[in-house]
Amino acid sequence: MREQLFAIVAYDRPKSEAERAAHREGHLSHFQAHKEQLVLAGPLSGALSGSLVIIQASSEDDARAFIEADPFFPAGVWERIEVFAFKAASGMLLR
Repeated sequence: MREQLFAIVAYDRPKSEAERAAHREGHLSHFQAHKEQLVLAGPLSGALSGSLVIIQASSEDDARAFIEADPFFPAGVWERIEVFAFKAASGMLLR
């Protein structure tokens, strides 16, 4: 199956700062191990804090499996995860 882009939005569980700090190194190692698939990733801030990831994957299930394999997922850092098929249409990364 051909790789396509997926946008993953992982919303932090309120008051999950301690879990985030405890599992940060594992989280970063997980992303490093999959750097060939990652287009863009980083934390969100403000009222809707969490993480945004743009990843290449074969399917929505594969994109979801990636984020659920992150140590933040079983640690309960994220309250909710949404995965969307994504098509880059414009922007700096397309130059």
